Amino acid sequence: MITARDDRRRTFETVPPGVEAQTWWGRAWVAALEERSHDAARLARGLAYAEEGHVDAVTITPGRIVAYVRGSRARPYRTELTVAAFADAEWGDVLEAVAADPAALAGLLEGEVPTSLADTVLPGAGELVPRCSCPDVGRPPCKHAAALCYRAARLLDEDPFVLLLLRGRGERELLAELARRNAAHAARERPDAEPAFPAVPAREALARTGLPPLPAPWRVPDSVGLPPAYPSDASGPDPLALDQLASDAAARALALLRTGDDPLAGLTLWQDAVRLASAHPTAGLTGPARTLYRDLARATGRTTTDLARGAAAWRQGGLAALTVLEEPWDPPAGPFDRARPALLAAGRGPFRPDRNRLSARSRQLRLGREGLWYAYESRSDEEDWWPTGTPSADPVTALRG
Repeated sequence: MITARDDRRRTFETVPPGVEAQTWWGRAWVAALEERSHDAARLARGLAYAEEGHVDAVTITPGRIVAYVRGSRARPYRTELTVAAFADAEWGDVLEAVAADPAALAGLLEGEVPTSLADTVLPGAGELVPRCSCPDVGRPPCKHAAALCYRAARLLDEDPFVLLLLRGRGERELLAELARRNAAHAARERPDAEPAFPAVPAREALARTGLPPLPAPWRVPDSVGLPPAYPSDASGPDPLALDQLASDAAARALALLRTGDDPLAGLTLWQDAVRLASAHPTAGLTGPARTLYRDLARATGRTTTDLARGAAAWRQGGLAALTVLEEPWDPPAGPFDRARPALLAAGRGPFRPDRNRLSARSRQLRLGREGLWYAYESRSDEEDWWPTGTPSADPVTALRG
């Protein structure tokens, strides 16, 4: 119902259905306007306008209710109802009366205007002043102001804080002030009572005191313990995946505890999936391991073959080896000028260069940006290269793998 609201301005795009006030304070509001009018016909027209939905969004601020009311002309009329807002001293009396009366406070919080405030907050005859931009110069209220009054009564029915806003205070500030005053009343009534919750005196809490030294940190464990055994359940997660994630998280936590750095924090989703898959060699995968490869490949949008090749590279040399697998680059000529004669001298035959790669039938060497050579193998009749062996700064050693 409310589309815009701050503590001292509320706008109601729609109003509760019906035009007849339902509460005693809503009816008192309407009576304040009706007692001012001596034209029953205008009031009847205003009631009809309200029933037919001629009143647009209603905005309420301290001392004022404003809305545009559509009449017989195309352009709606700006209509308002004003009532005097309370001064601070008057508000002090109102708040004190409510805070001192538990029944009044409870009624207000439950959405009712306490009867003890009836003579104070409700406008009396002549106190509610209507204004309208229509050409009706007769004695107010005009039919547009009457329509606004009937619609405003339904807002008051729903929320008594609307009436209090008219008198000058918003709901949040009222509730905060009532809570403060109510606590003060309770403290005066039971000055020596202990609070019903654990507490320390404010002076003690704010006193400057020395803090004891922190205890010595626990000794860093030598290794990661075994994770718990996860039972197999058709409706639950895969036990192998849970075991691997638990073991991996524990190993990373131990490394972080020892060094203060997590070297895996910057990995992409694909790189981390390759790292996890590398713990399971592809040859002779068990059923659960095949499931793990399938799920990791699906999550990264790759094939299981891509994942297996990447895992082989990770086992070969970690992230650097995976980068060599996936990112060709153009190195300077010096490493190749030294590598090719060394390979010939070792009886490894001629290698043809292509970017950072040296290839010969079923063997290949790839140069990483850090200066290491990585060996690859393939069937001689196809270009299907797989990482093998251990990287080395010497191409012959890397090829021997």
